[in-house]
Amino acid sequence: MIVVLAGGVGGARFANGLAALLGPGQLTVVVNVGDDFDHLGLRICPDLDTVTYTLANLNNRELGWGQVGETWSFMDALGKLGGPAWFNLGDRDLATHVLRTHRLAAGEPLSAIVADFAKARGIAQAILPVTDDPVRTRVLTDEGELNFQDYFVRRRCEPVFRAIRFAGADQARPHPAVLAALADPALEAILIAPSNPLLSLAPILAVPGIAAALAARAVPCVAISPFIAGQAVKGPAAKIMRELGLEPGPAAIAAHYGDLIDGLVIDHADRAELASPALLHTDILMRDDAGQQRLAAEVLAFARRLA
Repeated sequence: MIVVLAGGVGGARFANGLAALLGPGQLTVVVNVGDDFDHLGLRICPDLDTVTYTLANLNNRELGWGQVGETWSFMDALGKLGGPAWFNLGDRDLATHVLRTHRLAAGEPLSAIVADFAKARGIAQAILPVTDDPVRTRVLTDEGELNFQDYFVRRRCEPVFRAIRFAGADQARPHPAVLAALADPALEAILIAPSNPLLSLAPILAVPGIAAALAARAVPCVAISPFIAGQAVKGPAAKIMRELGLEPGPAAIAAHYGDLIDGLVIDHADRAELASPALLHTDILMRDDAGQQRLAAEVLAFARRLA
């Protein structure tokens, strides 16, 4: 069995590559919930939905988020009424948000809803929110503290990044199934997807018990860099790193994860000499399904060698 920590498009694509190689029930995808927020009375869970849509082959590959074949009648009508049109909600996507909000209001845990949605879409692998409790990412910028979606979508990451915090993380309880997966005797490796280390993966590690479970691991933990030649494959990770005074690349990633990882996968364009962790140089760009599966296979083989 493999556990992968994931968030965003990079995490979803890498998880999809793993899912194609592993048998049913052999993969657990632990997903960030720091991006979640309430909008127009609906609970929006961007990373959970991106992972679910991708594993179900429903994802919009051009946009990187939302569903394929999406239409935008709701957004068009909302805009004409003067409503907040800065966050796009597709017509197909609305069904997910409406039903999730309805079930949450009835007292159901987020993880149960995610599991039902995955089953309904034919997904054979486990998708778990890291916690059922609310954890909300807040970004401190040169313009003050912003809610994550205000920083990421409304402001398009334009404000200068100063720091980050995860509201509610201290009180959050890790999902029991996540801790069980990390301690499962059948576990072969823990993989950290090529997601944004601060925006997508740090919220997972901020939930009490998760970093401790990784530290107590009995199997290799391998991270995949989200950078190629100092640039992020997708998103603002490189911009954020530089605004924090860090050079985006292997050394920064290795320092960020520290003793939590045994191996780091970096692109051919990034040559590095690190005392630790162990390094694998490869092509980390996932251009299509074949690229996702190739990278997943190389990372699995690397992790097994480390074992």
